[in-house]
Amino acid sequence: MGKESKPISEWQTIDHALAYLARADKLPHRTEGERALLDQIPIYAQRVLDLGTGDGRLLALIMLNKPDIEGVALDFSDPMLEQARKRFAQKKYVTIVKHDFSSPLPQERLGRFDAVVSSLAIHHLTDTRKRQLYEEVFNLLNSKGFFCNLEHVSSPTKNLHLKFLASTRFTPETEDPSNMLLDVETQLHWLRQIGFSDVDCYWKWLEIALLVGFKP
Repeated sequence: MGKESKPISEWQTIDHALAYLARADKLPHRTEGERALLDQIPIYAQRVLDLGTGDGRLLALIMLNKPDIEGVALDFSDPMLEQARKRFAQKKYVTIVKHDFSSPLPQERLGRFDAVVSSLAIHHLTDTRKRQLYEEVFNLLNSKGFFCNLEHVSSPTKNLHLKFLASTRFTPETEDPSNMLLDVETQLHWLRQIGFSDVDCYWKWLEIALLVGFKP
């Protein structure tokens, strides 16, 4: 299945965390994918979990339209969490949770959610752990809840992968070695097996794809 996980110590360094955020901020078409994700958050959503929140960018975008929503921002990197705490310092409805989601989610501690979201985070997990995490997300969702994963996925061919790298100004030598990319089709199949409905890739640009599933 997937490669071995990247040592977590690297994510505890300020330089690595800030370098990752800088790369993500420059990703072409990222805002288009985020817009597509925001469109899927149901109007009735009262609680949302952001997995691998980083500096809290995605959750902050959700709260622009839904300022009273209760948000839970989960990450394990101390430098990332420090950035998120600064972002949400004046937001009384946001809870910051430190947890490495390469290990099972603390479901009793987290509670239930109307939406679980993630952006450019889950691809750092092994394939086995990706599928386990999707099952845990399903169990965290209330009925009619949504899972929206804006994810870095693998290309179907080497040429398309090289095209993506060129578009993002990277090469095979400089791309992120912590990536453990998986194709869209396999992940959509997993979501359907787990029990999600209306599963599809709702938006895609090369290796950036929005995978969405609905809990009946």
